[in-house]
Amino acid sequence: MGVLTGRTALVTGASRGIGRGIAERLGRDGARVAVHYGSNEAAAKEVVAAIETAGGSAFVIGADLVSPGAAQAVWAEFDRHADGLDILVNNAAIGASAPIGGITEEELDAVFTVNVKAPFLLVQQGIGRLRDGGRIINISSGLARTALMPDLMAYAMTKGALDVFSRDLSKVLGPRGITVNSVAPGIIDTDNTAELLYGEEGGWERAASLSALRGVGSPAEVADVVAFLASNGGRWVTGSWVDATGGSLT
Repeated sequence: MGVLTGRTALVTGASRGIGRGIAERLGRDGARVAVHYGSNEAAAKEVVAAIETAGGSAFVIGADLVSPGAAQAVWAEFDRHADGLDILVNNAAIGASAPIGGITEEELDAVFTVNVKAPFLLVQQGIGRLRDGGRIINISSGLARTALMPDLMAYAMTKGALDVFSRDLSKVLGPRGITVNSVAPGIIDTDNTAELLYGEEGGWERAASLSALRGVGSPAEVADVVAFLASNGGRWVTGSWVDATGGSLT
C-alpha cells in the first residue's frame, strides 16, 4: 500500500515535464491523480495510461488557464470524478523570454494569468473541496531569488508572487492542518529547456556548472521533493520555500 493510498490529488500542467513527473510519482505513491492539461489532451491521456499501467488510478481534466472561468471549469470537471481533494499541486506555468522592452502587454497578462491568477482562483474555489490535513504545493522557481536570467523577468516576478501566496496561505489554512509550501526547481531537463541545454554545444555543461551538485535536475527529482511534502512525513513543514535547484543558489 502506497503512502498516499486513499488520497486524491490534482496536478495542473501535468501532461509533460515537471508536472508529468509529479503526477506519475503521486500515482505510484497511491494517490488518485487528476491530470490537468491546457492544450494537449493526447499527452495527458498518456500520463493517465502510464499511471494506470504502474497500478495507479488517474483521470484527465482539460482547461486553458488563460481563459476566463478556467478555475470553475477545472473544478466542475473534477467534481465529475471525485468527491473531495487532499493534494493540490499548482504546477502549470508559462514564460515570456525577452528583454524588458520586448515583452508585450498581452504576453505579460497571460504570464500573470496562468502563473498567479489561476493558482489563486483554484485555491479560492477549491478550499471547500480540500479535506482537513490536506496539502497545497506551489511550484515556484529558483529565478524568484536570483537575477541569473533577466530575460525571464516577468516569469520570475510571477514566481515571487506565488511564494508570497504560499507563505500567507499557510497561515490561513494552518488551523485545518493543511500545509502550504513552495518548491523551487532550478534548471530541469524538460522540453522547455531543450534549447538552453542542447541548442548549442556546451549548453548542458554550462547549466550543470551552476549547480553545487554539478548536474541538471530531472522532473523525477523535483517530484521526489513534492512527494515528501505531500506525505505524512511533510506534515510539520508549511509556509516554506524549498530550494530544489541542486544548490544553484549557494
